[in-house]
Amino acid sequence: MGTIDLRRFDGPQPLAEAAARDCFSVVSQRVQNDAPFLMALSGGRIAKTFCSALAKVAGARGFGEQVHFFWSDERCVPPQDPESNFLLANEALLQPLSIAPSRIHRIEGEKKGELAFAKAEADLRGLAGVTPSGQPILQLVLLGMGEDGHVASLFPGGSEQDFTSAAWFRCVTASKPPPQRVTMGFPAIVAAEQVWVLASGEGKRGALEESLRPGGRTPLARVIQGRNVTRIYSDIPD
Repeated sequence: MGTIDLRRFDGPQPLAEAAARDCFSVVSQRVQNDAPFLMALSGGRIAKTFCSALAKVAGARGFGEQVHFFWSDERCVPPQDPESNFLLANEALLQPLSIAPSRIHRIEGEKKGELAFAKAEADLRGLAGVTPSGQPILQLVLLGMGEDGHVASLFPGGSEQDFTSAAWFRCVTASKPPPQRVTMGFPAIVAAEQVWVLASGEGKRGALEESLRPGGRTPLARVIQGRNVTRIYSDIPD
């Protein structure tokens, strides 16, 4: 089982603020070498709080031009739909920091099938290094965690092929609405240099406990077990 870097907080706001400070610090250090910094954002309530906190931390300093934004998953809805993960990040982070469109690589959820992620995947292939097994190397993947332990749009009950598929992105039918989604694949998430999970909400206690347990069976547990280190920011009491 991989190492877990578990950091606990008293509520969602201090959790998000700490993760935002850490994110800005990591980005600031890495962009000095002029290589692209590829970050995948997530959706959910805590993601919105995080994006707002990150915009505040960055402020007038902004991010270096080497930072590119991708998404770990997206709902198959138009970009202005309230369910859109892109809309959440765009309003809370990208617009406030005036991020150039050339550095925003959204999943086009309004398109059908593989067309929804075709451009994002092509952009990622043009920017990312790859592992020996052909997976992209993002510098940071941010994930939320659902009450069932799902991450991105990787839900419990999937087949083993769902977790081993080498596809960087794929279409899935989720067990919660809206059902039609696109997710980054499990191997692509595991291959990232850093994976941070923002686990917020008392109702997720059971899922977090199962995910942290040796031999846990949640999708988050699978991520943890596949990596050397996974960082978890949590406001769930132990």
